[in-house]
Amino acid sequence: MRSLLVIVLTALLAGETAIAAQRDTDRLPVTRIRDLHYGDVLFYFYQDENFEAITRLNAYGHWDLLRHHGPESELLAGGLYLQLGLHNEAGARFEKLLTPDVPLGVRNRAWFYLAKVWYARGYLDRAEKALAQIQGTLTPALEAERQHLLANVLMRQERFDEAVRLLDGWRGPADWTAFAQFNLGVALVRQGRLDEADRFLSAVGTLETSAPELLALKDRANLALGFAYLQADQPAKARPVLERVRLEGPYSNKALLGMGWAHAALGDYRRALTPWLELRERNLLDAAVQESFLAVPYAFGRLEANAQAAEYYESAIRSFDEEMKRLDASIERIRSGRLLDELLAGDEEGRYGWFWQLRRVPDAPESRYLYAVLAGHDFQEGLKNYRDLAFLDGTLSRWSESMAAFEHMIETRGRAHAGRLERANALLASDTAERLQRARNDLAVRLDSIEAEGNVAALGTPEERDQWERIQRLEAALASAPDDEETAELRDRLRLVKGVLYFRLDEAFKARMWQQRRAIRDLDLALREMQNRWIRLERARETAPANTSEFAARVAALRARIAALQARLAAAAERQSEHLERLAVAELEAQKERLETYQVQARFALASIYDRAANADAGREQPAPRTPIIEERAP
Repeated sequence: MRSLLVIVLTALLAGETAIAAQRDTDRLPVTRIRDLHYGDVLFYFYQDENFEAITRLNAYGHWDLLRHHGPESELLAGGLYLQLGLHNEAGARFEKLLTPDVPLGVRNRAWFYLAKVWYARGYLDRAEKALAQIQGTLTPALEAERQHLLANVLMRQERFDEAVRLLDGWRGPADWTAFAQFNLGVALVRQGRLDEADRFLSAVGTLETSAPELLALKDRANLALGFAYLQADQPAKARPVLERVRLEGPYSNKALLGMGWAHAALGDYRRALTPWLELRERNLLDAAVQESFLAVPYAFGRLEANAQAAEYYESAIRSFDEEMKRLDASIERIRSGRLLDELLAGDEEGRYGWFWQLRRVPDAPESRYLYAVLAGHDFQEGLKNYRDLAFLDGTLSRWSESMAAFEHMIETRGRAHAGRLERANALLASDTAERLQRARNDLAVRLDSIEAEGNVAALGTPEERDQWERIQRLEAALASAPDDEETAELRDRLRLVKGVLYFRLDEAFKARMWQQRRAIRDLDLALREMQNRWIRLERARETAPANTSEFAARVAALRARIAALQARLAAAAERQSEHLERLAVAELEAQKERLETYQVQARFALASIYDRAANADAGREQPAPRTPIIEERAP
């Protein structure tokens, strides 16, 4: 069934290129992922994390983050719902989205797989409707399976005439032909047309094959035909048919029982004992074996071997009594709630999904009685639902823990806000921004003045400014010195040094002025960023408490919602557990009731033997146990 999801993902992502794809009715062009969030969904899908994928798919769709993948995301959601067992939701999406724009071959395969799912779930009308959506024919293998599936749908709806018309003359692959012939034979038997059914069931019952599945079908066909002849009071025809059933196959017990009744119906009780004695040595849990415990002494009684008959009846009574005690103990264990825990104890995956199957039965006393019910469709479906409920409960528990983490985060955020609020208020109440702006303006005015005055020394390095100040001090000192030759020489030397320094300062003045202007521009950018941050700080001071409260309210609402869902899940799990326990207990009680009936028959027959022994002249024919009628249903 995983192929349906592959079809959904790779074959139904048509989008706006569907028209071009109609040139090839079996394939669609590759779709390019255009939304990152859709790629995130596909990542989890290809990891087989379908629950995570559909959770994200719904969330991203709610937030309108899948704008380029609307139809394909809806179709993928349908496939994921199908995988999770939500067949009604999946079917609604497929019926809406499997439009003529999807290539015919792809659309036909999708409808076919959807019909198989509906049939497995028991929605026969929907399965028939999905099959009717298929146009033309499928590949030979799928077409054969489609015809077989439709026949099963009709038969389960007891529309046997339509099933006969569908399958009569149908041709297909050898294996599916065998199944079709078997189903047609069963349909004819239920219509009372045994002579016509013989032709089809005998064709299946005489197949030359080594395939295990067809060998089992072959045995089943012979068993169905044999018991049909027994029901029609034609034991002579039933005997050769039942002889074709394998002695070690899954239907051998019923065949041995039927073979014995065929001989008994013909009055040959000695030959009837041969299959019944063989059957009596087999597992008592089988209904056919249980009936052999009565059939053997009945045959001895008919042969007037009353001692052997009484011995076997007494043995049967003891065996039935012991088995009923074990059944009572098993019923008590099931009602104590241990069954489901033991069934799922070895489920290491802890996963979910409709395609999961119980494959290992726990080693428990009641398991030996429950193979039939555990393998039954109703129990398997119910167990899947219970397992999914357990998975969802675990998921909600993890989400509840996440809510606690979110609450701690919000609380930490609130404390951090309270700790910073005092410093933020102090900063916003100060004139820091205005003071920095005034300092910038003063700096710009001073720079303009330096440029206007040509004060080259003002932009010099610290060392150059120190040298310039020393030169100015020396000039002031020499100005008040006496005018002699030595002073004149010093003044000349000072003018030379000053000229050299001025030359260097003047040469670098323009470059330094440009650097200062750029520094002013950088300072303006920094001041503007400061203003923006100042405004954001003022807003944050006002909105942070509201945001924190909003987050806290959302988390509280989610926690309450999760708690409500957990309560609903617990109630649903309890009801599902009770339902499964009722199924198991009903099976065991049915077995116990059958054993009680057999025990009553054995006691009555034993009493009749003793009565005949005590009143030899008043012998009466002992009553025969009821001959079982075993209905064979289509697989």
